[in-house]
Amino acid sequence: MNTAAHHQIGIEVGGLPVLVHTQDQKFCDQLAKYYAGFVSHSGVARFHFEVEQLAQAPDPGAEISVEVRDGIWSVRRADFTAECNPSAGSAKIRQSAGTHSFDSVLRIIHTLALADEGGFLLHAASALRNGRAFIFSGVSGAGKTTLARMAPSDATILTDEVSYVRRLDGRFEACGTPFAGELARAGANTSAPVDTLLFLQQGPENRIEEMNKQEALQRLLRNILFFAADPELVTKLFETANKFLESIPVRRLTFQPEPDVWSLIQ
Repeated sequence: MNTAAHHQIGIEVGGLPVLVHTQDQKFCDQLAKYYAGFVSHSGVARFHFEVEQLAQAPDPGAEISVEVRDGIWSVRRADFTAECNPSAGSAKIRQSAGTHSFDSVLRIIHTLALADEGGFLLHAASALRNGRAFIFSGVSGAGKTTLARMAPSDATILTDEVSYVRRLDGRFEACGTPFAGELARAGANTSAPVDTLLFLQQGPENRIEEMNKQEALQRLLRNILFFAADPELVTKLFETANKFLESIPVRRLTFQPEPDVWSLIQ
């Protein structure tokens, strides 16, 4: 690790701790504010991120690219480049100044780490109620943030945008994330076993219906966040999706944008 990068901050999401090293104290302060509730002071890290902030985008015009080559994760977009060695637990990131680029890198690193360990990030809201986690998945406009806004006081919102699913001790858990959507606030930093996966659609009445496995698998795979065209990780991810659907009930939730829909979710 570059000794010149003498400021650091720990960020832990889903039980995966990252220690960020930078020369810029202001950037550390920005991260502390942006990831409030997910800042770790343990000093323990699965990954060490060495971050260099640039005055200009490192690769203007570049589209998102995620490659796995010789055990190295290479991530590139117009506003950042990142090279991560998961075996060594190290990453070098060159990015435009600010938290936006860093947050994108962090999400992508989590998708890769989770895929390797039997989990995934999902385009979905999730909430904890009565000690159990419910995941609400759907395309943009399906009602994820709407449902989160209407949550009753006894429901804890884990996220309104990106759900974090990990496999721990043989079961699937949903973890809170700082990856916010339209709600514009981080989820609670807690976790619970996944009770049900619900695919959302808005309609004239509130109802929950069964879904067949084939449709559920297609919709789940469509909504999993993953960018790397790596055959090994893609195969692992497909196997994880099947295991998830074998162990978790999957339903279709049709709802009106009214708070009483939560009477069906408990």
